[in-house]
Amino acid sequence: MAGLTGKKVAFLVANEGVEQVELTDPWQAVEAAGGTPVLIAPDTGDVQAFKHLDRGDVFDASVASADARVDEYAGLVLPGGVANPDQLRTDAPAVALTKAFLEAGKPVAAICHGPWTLIEAGVVVGRELTSWPSLRTDIENAGAAWVDQPVKVCNCGPGVLVTSRNPDDLPGFNQAIIEAFAD
Repeated sequence: MAGLTGKKVAFLVANEGVEQVELTDPWQAVEAAGGTPVLIAPDTGDVQAFKHLDRGDVFDASVASADARVDEYAGLVLPGGVANPDQLRTDAPAVALTKAFLEAGKPVAAICHGPWTLIEAGVVVGRELTSWPSLRTDIENAGAAWVDQPVKVCNCGPGVLVTSRNPDDLPGFNQAIIEAFAD
């Protein structure tokens, strides 16, 4: 993969609860494409990842969500994990940052439970998304159409929205985000 040379990509997570593979796999894809991933969280410092219900590795968030600026990044990735987006949607700066990316016409990618943050930001109305199946009702109640497919790329609004269901879909998700962020 190539196409992100000189571009930074924001990865927005809570300080605890992100599904590790949904952070590390897209992160590595961005690096392989020549991009620079940047970890953003409500607080700088430790981010405790999880491997499903077990504690995983600890990562370092270098930027607080309140200090992140959309114009510095080519796009935004919202990894999943149940606890991660549930916490992010209660962090006003994280929600505002998510909304600002799409309002600026920048691509945003969310996997698994990641669309909860999109719903909280009010940016899914009239769009098509996929996600972990349990979010279907939430997505539909927020005014979007839910589809059951590995990757959904939605161009029907400001900013491309790339969504995916779960870690099994990461190869297609990674390809789609690199294409979206390279444009």
